[in-house]
Amino acid sequence: MKQREGRPGQKKTSGPSGESRRDDRAGRPPKPVARPAATREVVREAAVPAAVARPLMIRSGERPTERVPVILESLGAGDFHLIDSGNGEKLEQYGPYRIIRPEAQALWRPSLAPQVWEKVDAAFTGDTDEEGTGRWRFPKEALGETWPLNLLGVDFLGRFTSFRHVGVFPEQIVHWSWMKDQVEKAGRPLKVLNLFGYTGVASLVAAAAGAEVTHVDASKKAIGWARENQALGRMEKLPIRWICEDAMKFILREERRGSQYDIILTDPPKFGRGPNGEVWHLFEHLPLMLDVCREILSPKAVGLVLTAYSIRASFYSIHELMRETMRGAGGVVESGELVIREAGTDGKTQGRALSTSLFSRWVPK
Repeated sequence: MKQREGRPGQKKTSGPSGESRRDDRAGRPPKPVARPAATREVVREAAVPAAVARPLMIRSGERPTERVPVILESLGAGDFHLIDSGNGEKLEQYGPYRIIRPEAQALWRPSLAPQVWEKVDAAFTGDTDEEGTGRWRFPKEALGETWPLNLLGVDFLGRFTSFRHVGVFPEQIVHWSWMKDQVEKAGRPLKVLNLFGYTGVASLVAAAAGAEVTHVDASKKAIGWARENQALGRMEKLPIRWICEDAMKFILREERRGSQYDIILTDPPKFGRGPNGEVWHLFEHLPLMLDVCREILSPKAVGLVLTAYSIRASFYSIHELMRETMRGAGGVVESGELVIREAGTDGKTQGRALSTSLFSRWVPK
C-alpha cells in the first residue's frame, strides 16, 4: 500500500505501506478523541482486495511478561524541540525555523506569551484534521520548499507539505535512539526492517550505526525523498535496500523466502492503499501483519516495535495483541504512549507532555 504517499508531500495512508497516512502524517482524519494524538488517514476510491493473506499461526506457550503502562518521553533532539502547545496547536523548532501546526490533543492554553507565537517563520492553515490538506503561511518571508535538518547525527531534508507534515515524526526519536543503541552494542551487523519507512530518517540512523537496512514504503514520493536524504548525508554507500512496495505483500514474500531480521519497525496507518490499489485497514490487517513479522524475526532478534496513531483504542489493545503474537517467544512486551515534552524557547525549560501515539515493543529480555 502506498506508504504515506502523502508524506513526501505529506502522509497519506496506504495499505500496508501506507500511501496516505498519519499524523503528522497524512491521511488520518478523526478529531481528537482517544489517547493517541496524531491522525493519519485519507479515504479514497472503491475498495480493492488486500494483499493475499494466510491464516494466523496457532501459538502456544506462555505469553511474554509485560511492562505497562510505559511512557517514552522525548525532550527533543538535534535540530528539533517542542517549544509550547495549546489551543489546538503546537509551536515547534525545526532547525532555523519556528513553526506552528495544528495539534488536536493540545487542549490547554499556551504557556508562552502571544508575542512568542507571533514570531514564527511558518504556520500551517487549512483543514484541522490530521491529514486534511491546507497551505503554509510565511509571516516573515517566503521560504523554500525544503531545508536541512539533523537528528541523531543524520542529515535530512525538512519539507513544507500540503498535509502539514515536515518529513519527520520527532516522537519516534525514542525508538530510533533505542534502535541505534541496540545496533551499536550488538557486536555483529544487525538486519533491520523498516516498514512504512516514509522519508528514511530511521533507516539512515540504523545504517549509520552499522545495521543492514531494508526500507519499505509504497509511496514513490517517499522513497524518492528518502534517497534525497541519503544523498544529503553522503550516505550512499551504506547498506540500505529501498523497496517501493505494499508492506504486507513484501513481508509475506519474505516469509516464504525464509528471510529474517533482527529488528523490525512497523508504523502502519489506520487506513491506506497500496501502489496497485491494495486496501489496508488497521483493525482488520494488523493481527496478520504482526503474525508475519514474528515469523521473519531471527532467532537472535533484538526487538519488534509497533507504533499506532489515532486509532480510537487504548494502548492495551495493541499490547495484548503483541503479547498473543509473541506467545512462546519469551521476553517482555512493553506498551504505552510516546510523548514529547515542551522545552521552551531555549530547548531546555521543561513544560507539559504532549501525547502523540500509542506503541508496543517486544524485546527478548
